[in-house]
Amino acid sequence: MKILIAVDGSPTTKRMLAYLVAHEERFLRGQALTVFTAVPAVPARAASLFDKDSLQGYYEEEAEKVFKPIRSFLSKQGVEAKFLSKVGHAAELIAKASAKQDLLILGSHGHTALGNLVMGSVATKVLAGCETPVLLVR
Repeated sequence: MKILIAVDGSPTTKRMLAYLVAHEERFLRGQALTVFTAVPAVPARAASLFDKDSLQGYYEEEAEKVFKPIRSFLSKQGVEAKFLSKVGHAAELIAKASAKQDLLILGSHGHTALGNLVMGSVATKVLAGCETPVLLVR
């Protein structure tokens, strides 16, 4: 099974990884795992002040800040995964990246309905725009 694991480096990501390890036979062993993160784009006006290579380096560094502890954690568990990052809006990119996967796993901060109305929720937006089955871990 091809599984996309969407991460952002938050405590929610840590809880999700703990859940996956607790159920490793189902979600980690023998699966084709891709760990995905979305890096927010630098506003166009600010981006125009930097050359393309510097901006790309910044995006790669930001992604690696999220990936580094996850690489270490998965390595200690003996789990291999591919790591992928894209630049842009998280919900749209996660939904798009999950299109060719069998399962999408992502964490949710567990905001209340009122909190979702005020702040929005990446998980809610992903669920609305995703056709892949989703395992949402709170």
